[in-house]
Amino acid sequence: MPRLRRDHFLDLRPLTTSPAFARMWIGSTLAGLGGQLTIVAIMLQMYELTESTFAVAMIAVAGLVPMIFAGLYGGMLADAFDRRRVALLAATVTFASTAVLCALTWAQLETVWWLYVISIVNSSANSIVMAARQSIVPRLIPRELLPAASALGGITVGVMVTIGPALAGVLVAFSGYGWTYTIDLVLMSSLFLGLWGLPRIQPEGVLVRPGLRSLADGWAFLKRAGNIRLQFVLDIVAMTFGNPLALFPAIGAVLLGGGPITTGILTAAVAVGAFFSSLFSGPVGRVRHHGVGIQRAIAVYGGAISVFGVILLAGALGVFAPETVGIDSPNSVLIVAAVAALIVSGAADNVSSIYRNTMVQAAVPDAIRGRLQGLFIVVVAGGPRLGALYAGTLATVTTLWFPPLLGGFLIIALVAALVRLNPRFRAYDAEFPEP
Repeated sequence: MPRLRRDHFLDLRPLTTSPAFARMWIGSTLAGLGGQLTIVAIMLQMYELTESTFAVAMIAVAGLVPMIFAGLYGGMLADAFDRRRVALLAATVTFASTAVLCALTWAQLETVWWLYVISIVNSSANSIVMAARQSIVPRLIPRELLPAASALGGITVGVMVTIGPALAGVLVAFSGYGWTYTIDLVLMSSLFLGLWGLPRIQPEGVLVRPGLRSLADGWAFLKRAGNIRLQFVLDIVAMTFGNPLALFPAIGAVLLGGGPITTGILTAAVAVGAFFSSLFSGPVGRVRHHGVGIQRAIAVYGGAISVFGVILLAGALGVFAPETVGIDSPNSVLIVAAVAALIVSGAADNVSSIYRNTMVQAAVPDAIRGRLQGLFIVVVAGGPRLGALYAGTLATVTTLWFPPLLGGFLIIALVAALVRLNPRFRAYDAEFPEP
């Protein structure tokens, strides 16, 4: 059995090369961990209030259009003003919104509509924060370290989504929603520390103030940028048909058992895959043909989601089930199998994300990077919301296992067809990045 060499592991040079990047990464990781507490708690609270998987799915769907506008406008702001200031102002909105949710919960005044409103505001403000923050990264580190920086982003996702949902499930089960939201506020304060330590970062080149002209310039660039455009489409395909997150509360409540704790474990499993694929991302950073890497990673992702659907089908058929499946009597064998499938899906999605994020940061000029990064955030955050609509609607009219089983096969077929029609994408070379 071959031994792992040092170059198989995560490249930490972005942290040692740029103290400013290191501070921003640490702050974003801790704040993201707190954000996951709130995301999972809102899902559980919505299911508790409504007992409806469709209502849980609509949390994501309701914020889709506002998030799209916020992501696009945030990208324009990042190309017109100091990117550090843009990120700080948007982070302040997120903090204030979560504080309102926290106060309502402690006062026992929370309602279904308040949960929807807070989710919309948070997702919109976070889109602006991410667009500004991601457009800052190439200004802090050299181009050859961008894949390593993206892999560190996978570590961030792994930490926040592994610990966050599991901790949220435990906190909700044993302490309630108020404490969960309060802890998020404490962790979110680290985001301000990370952003405050950045230097002033004004966009390079000709500045275009936010508006129709700025948006038109961004779209005109995207029309010419076939590689960037196709990777956006591929991610939308993967997330639309392969994101079963909205099903997790119902899976824990009625299919596999275990309740909120199962919901947290399943959500965390995706991030475990992201974490370990980043931890051993040394070889990923040495791959030059990022288009090929994206195609293969998404195909693996689709296969893992289909396997997850098969496991849910086994649960529906009563395979390995105790006499009565419920919160106190989970189907432990199938939960472990589901976790394994979701770990593989998280690892594959993270590898795809490393290549896609590096492609945007390396191939797009700085003067327009904010707008393209804003669109990238819209795609990354909007795809799962379409996935929530697909999974929630289809599960409502069929059954819980059918959306992931069908979706995985659709991903594999559509990605193969789209890449075959675009040979330039397969030829993309990171040494000579072309949008």
